[in-house]
Amino acid sequence: MPDATAAPDATAPASTRRGGGRFPDGPAADPAGSREEHRIRSFHARRGRITHAQAAAIERHWGAWGVELDGRPLDLAALFGSAEMPVVLEIGFGMGDATAHMAAADPGTGILAVDVHTPGQGNLLALADRAGLTNVRVANGDAIVLLRDMLAPGSLAGLRVYFPDPWPKAKHAKRRLIQPSFLALVTPLLRPGAVVHCATDWEPYAEQMLEVLSAAPGLVNAHPAEGFAPRPDFRPLTKFERQGLDKGHVVRDLLFTRV
Repeated sequence: MPDATAAPDATAPASTRRGGGRFPDGPAADPAGSREEHRIRSFHARRGRITHAQAAAIERHWGAWGVELDGRPLDLAALFGSAEMPVVLEIGFGMGDATAHMAAADPGTGILAVDVHTPGQGNLLALADRAGLTNVRVANGDAIVLLRDMLAPGSLAGLRVYFPDPWPKAKHAKRRLIQPSFLALVTPLLRPGAVVHCATDWEPYAEQMLEVLSAAPGLVNAHPAEGFAPRPDFRPLTKFERQGLDKGHVVRDLLFTRV
């Protein structure tokens, strides 16, 4: 696979360089150097405990399959080695099991999978290696930096956000990812016909998603009569979904198309 990252700038602050600590050539703790931002984040960067297999996958594959969200423009054709391959962005892939499943089922589509959880990054790299997948790239850092600074208009064939943190307390609802400001960044990056697919098992968040997506210029609901969509066959059950179902939660899918 092509190298997805440029050589680090030796003059850059240490926080923006790749790796450090256990993974000197792996995912950086803060690839964008926070970019002097003070906005509310919808995530917390987590290193967490990592298995030997996950660590080995990072050490072996990060240089070729890893992407640092450092704010520099990203050429998706070069990243995936094809100008013809449509690329779908997935934000928050957890441990990567569902991502790997979807990549294996649709090898003609590239998946740019973003997360900040080091064990999950290592696990997805290990799954991709084990399955011989050539259409997955693992991105580390803040997805907002990617959307705002790194992607060209009309460059994405879709967006997937499955079971994002629901921030259930009312005072924390402003931290939820699916907001009008988020969609204002996303929509121009989607080509006509691109699909925005969200899923959640938290009913208040599902209602918010439906309201925000329905009001977003350039997006139309694929299931306008029902509002919510049945789970499409291509989305496998995730760990978080099973946990929600075990608790009696109702899982909602939302499918919107870029016009």
